[in-house]
Amino acid sequence: MKKFFFLLLLLVSATLTAQIDRVEPPFWWSNMNLSEVQVMFYGKNISEFDVSTPKEMIITNIRKTENPNYVFVSLQTEGLASGSYEIRFSKKGKKGFSYKYELKQREEGSAHRVGFNSSDAIYLIMPDRFANGNPANDSHPELQEKADRNNPGGRHGGDIEGIINNLDYLEDLGVTAIWSTPLLEDDDPRYSYHTYAQSDVYRIDPRYGTNEDYRRLANEMHKRDMKLIMDYVTNHWGGEHWMIKDLPTYDWVHQFPGYKNSNYRMTTQFDPNRADIDRKLNEDGWFVSTMPDLNQSNPLVLNYLIQNAIWWIEYAGLDGFRVDTYSYNDKTGIAEWTQAIMEEYPDFNIVGEVWMHDQAQISYWQKDSPVGAIQSYNSNLPSVMDFTLHDALMTMFNEDDMGWDRGMVRAYDNFANDFLYADTDNLLVFAGNHDTNRINEQYQGDLKKYKLALTLVLTTRGTPQLYYGDEIGMRGDKPAKGDADIRRDFPGGWSNDSQSAFTAEGRTPEQNEFHAFTKKLLNYRQENEVLQTGKLLQYIPENNVYVYFRYNPEARVMVVINNNPEPQTLDLQRFAEGLNGATSGRDILSGEELQLENSLEIAGKTSLVVELK
Repeated sequence: MKKFFFLLLLLVSATLTAQIDRVEPPFWWSNMNLSEVQVMFYGKNISEFDVSTPKEMIITNIRKTENPNYVFVSLQTEGLASGSYEIRFSKKGKKGFSYKYELKQREEGSAHRVGFNSSDAIYLIMPDRFANGNPANDSHPELQEKADRNNPGGRHGGDIEGIINNLDYLEDLGVTAIWSTPLLEDDDPRYSYHTYAQSDVYRIDPRYGTNEDYRRLANEMHKRDMKLIMDYVTNHWGGEHWMIKDLPTYDWVHQFPGYKNSNYRMTTQFDPNRADIDRKLNEDGWFVSTMPDLNQSNPLVLNYLIQNAIWWIEYAGLDGFRVDTYSYNDKTGIAEWTQAIMEEYPDFNIVGEVWMHDQAQISYWQKDSPVGAIQSYNSNLPSVMDFTLHDALMTMFNEDDMGWDRGMVRAYDNFANDFLYADTDNLLVFAGNHDTNRINEQYQGDLKKYKLALTLVLTTRGTPQLYYGDEIGMRGDKPAKGDADIRRDFPGGWSNDSQSAFTAEGRTPEQNEFHAFTKKLLNYRQENEVLQTGKLLQYIPENNVYVYFRYNPEARVMVVINNNPEPQTLDLQRFAEGLNGATSGRDILSGEELQLENSLEIAGKTSLVVELK
């Protein structure tokens, strides 16, 4: 009989404990600026229980929703030491079960981590296509899509271990920061390798590794004084997300009711003449049918996203965020999300994807924008991506003849609009990324044109970003062959690859030419502050030759980009302001000493980066 009652007691206890299926955030930290954490408890009919805590931990709010499987408990953590605190659940005065919620000790100096900035050079990686360091995790029994490297749009097996294994390659190249496309779980049945349709935002996708592996990546990078940037998605989740399948509230996602696609017209966020339905479809419409649109105007959703972002920064030791589809979010909610993170980490950095084609429209989304101020809007977002420069780069080096708005004048006009930005040093400059056509495809593999483009990206104002494989001349034609073609596997990332571009011996002679130029210019930029934070002085291009200077009180660099196929001779008297009395210099690309007293000759389709003496 005793044995029977003992087994019955175990059964009842197990049943009650099983009431909790998920707890998010899974733990928190003491001494956070955000001292109130809203813990979500999820389980069958869990809202039927009353919640209490020990007297030292104060519950400031308990929020129950129309879905009885959720309860949101706000806990005041200010002044509490690290350790485990018992959260008790009871029903009608009778004890039900409890949960030990942990507050961890915060790492010293965590709040004042320094994010990426214009002293950095960022390397964008699609982890599934970069390197496969652990073939054992290529597929996972819990997740639908299995590895199939023969399928261009399938999963190929690249992972976190592959990135760690090749950090020496990236450090030697001159990279100081890595932006990886999302690594959180994506259980879509197809095309899950891009990981923008996330199904669990507290879990690294097991096909990439574990949460601990991600933290180890950050630690290994920090040993090399490199920074890790997470690709964060605030606008949407994937249709396979566990919460989407059991919504906490009807308005957790935008409903019309049901599905309505975005019109993608981000201009409706600030257009003074817009129709309300157009604004609603951009902001509330779903990006695609498999990505439900999150409702940041719902306080529960917004707080969930704020806490999740801070949790990853603190847990993994992150140095920055790149935020996907930033300008599709509820603009009030995303400004609050950004502000909360920057208040917790004042020296952190966040760059938003604002894929627009007008400087004023992009500027609107940067913190303290003079354009946003017209409508009394401030996104609090430190950095935006310079898509107008990208637009120019995709065409101008294929334009041998300069016109009023063709050739190198495209670059000049782009920088002439810098007055629209609040902080030009905090613009992300790039030739291509995982969504655009490969820059070397645009140039048909022309090394000379690549050198011209890279010279501009690595010597102008802002923070430069390279896309993996560009440094070895990788190509890909998105219009003709789709996304998979611009996301090819990096050669040598898999043990059975016929060659490895990670070593000089493994690269072809052509790949080594691309690589050598990239390495030389990247490392020079890393060693010279004037190219990181110096002022920019530019001259109107003539004969398709663009000349500009980067300067500070200690140093000056003259950059000459001849986009003309023919050699050109420059009258240096025109550039007296930039030369500032210098009569000689060294071209760091060729090592040649140059006299700068009267004229300067430059070969066709060639650039010079001249360190002035």
